[in-house]
Amino acid sequence: MDIIIITGPPYSGKGTQCQFLKDTFNLAHVSTGDRIREEKENKTEVGKLMSEYADRGELVPDEVMKNLFGNVIDENLNKAGIILDGYPRTKPQVDTLLELASEKNTPITHVLNIEVPTEELLKRAKKRAATSDREDDKNEQTHLKRIKVFEESTKPAIEYLKSKVNVLNINGLGDIKGITETISNHLASKA
Repeated sequence: MDIIIITGPPYSGKGTQCQFLKDTFNLAHVSTGDRIREEKENKTEVGKLMSEYADRGELVPDEVMKNLFGNVIDENLNKAGIILDGYPRTKPQVDTLLELASEKNTPITHVLNIEVPTEELLKRAKKRAATSDREDDKNEQTHLKRIKVFEESTKPAIEYLKSKVNVLNINGLGDIKGITETISNHLASKA
């Protein structure tokens, strides 16, 4: 089993690309946000811990996230790999994930960084807000904040990750199918 990371700013198309790739390559798609919500709703041990930290307004410690992703790996041993969408987001999370990958003998084989200019991200955010039922998608300030958090925390984490594993930058502008084809060709050539 391999770990594939798809990263990039909010609204860059990470989730869309993950949906296409999971079936093609027999991968489990793990959206960090969705999985955290699921853990909390199901009141799992990890979910209860996450809720406690959230209720206090604190960030979930990396050790708790490590436990969560350890569970994800164990649950998907029948798959060729896991696509992580939305993790890691910080330098300490990079270290935590690398440590977990080593412990579980599950290498990070691909890191795909989708690059999209901020102006285009905001256009996409408005488009998504028009069709989304999520309340947080309807607030333009939320869009700007998400992009700012990416620039301040995740972008440096990606740069740090480049010193540990190979990161392929993907141009996220243009036709969705063309972007998918670029990613698919890369994954197939490295299989």
